Amino acid sequence: MPYEGIDDAARLRRLLDAVLFLGSELKVPTVLRRIVEAATELVGARYGALGVLDERREGLSEFITVGMPKPQVAAIGSLPRGHGILGLLIVDPRPLRLADLNEHPDRFGFPPNHPPMTSFLGVPILARGEVFGNLYLTEKQGGGDFTDDDEELISALAVAAGVAIENARLHARARELDVVGDRERIARDLHDTVIQRLFATGLLLQGAARMATTPELTSRLEEAVDDLDTTIRQIRSTIFALGVHRPGASLRGEVLSVVNEAAQTLGFEPRVRLEGPIDATVPDHAAEHILAVLREALSNVAKHAEASRVDVVLDVQDEVVLRVVDDGVGPGDEHVGGFGRQNMRVRAEGLGGSLAVEPAVGGGTLVEWRAPLPQV
Repeated sequence: MPYEGIDDAARLRRLLDAVLFLGSELKVPTVLRRIVEAATELVGARYGALGVLDERREGLSEFITVGMPKPQVAAIGSLPRGHGILGLLIVDPRPLRLADLNEHPDRFGFPPNHPPMTSFLGVPILARGEVFGNLYLTEKQGGGDFTDDDEELISALAVAAGVAIENARLHARARELDVVGDRERIARDLHDTVIQRLFATGLLLQGAARMATTPELTSRLEEAVDDLDTTIRQIRSTIFALGVHRPGASLRGEVLSVVNEAAQTLGFEPRVRLEGPIDATVPDHAAEHILAVLREALSNVAKHAEASRVDVVLDVQDEVVLRVVDDGVGPGDEHVGGFGRQNMRVRAEGLGGSLAVEPAVGGGTLVEWRAPLPQV
């Protein structure tokens, strides 16, 4: 968009429009891209970018760009990690304005296929008092340097951006909690109401079977009791599947909780061994997969294995490894019994890992699920 000839009133209207839009948008990726687009328009920059800081606030985990065509972005390759001038705003989060970034002593250099850039304006974005990321703007259209007014406009936009980012993140968190709350409520209702009623019905039928006057009636009542037991086991499996990992919760504690719940269906307590820095190392998104795989594996043991012993091992070293070993009838056919094994494999492969289901030493089944840990 041409920049020359735009007066201050028009720039202020653009700033207001951008702030109003950011305040109404509730999706974080959309907010981030719109921040960069608004910033480049406000000061007439040819290129713009927003670098999102990683969890340790030592580098960049995301880098959203505006102004370069996708083929050029692809040709450049790996996105910046926060070295050189980009890193200055990470260690010293204050606005930075340069007439020629190529002359700065901390210049890191451009990778192959990167367009030439000279004028530079960088401004940090704060969310809840902490640096969320940085806005980087280069190549003032029409030549010249970025001005004091440019810096003030982008600093004002950065304040609104921080509020918008936090608003979008809180909205996403609220939706997540709504889902968690609904799943927990359903699981609670299934356990406290449906299962208890089925138990009560089963006891009544067992009592009736003892008073039955014919073998045929006794047999039919016993079959009904068996069907109720099967239904209860299936509902319990559903309850396990409804569980979710709460961000920030102890994975060790949640593993023990899942195993304790499974013991009610198995009829015995599995043995558990937890090794390594589990809570300190395993990220939340991986923890959710681990718990889902553990529930599925224990559910399969309860449904199919006819086991009298189960060992659960969660080992976190250079990678995370979950092993569930039983002494039952063996792994059987992968294509029989639904999509449980396929789902476990998909969860592993989605994290760059693998799943192995094979006969255990001495009989039974070994389920070994593994995935790499993110490098820090």
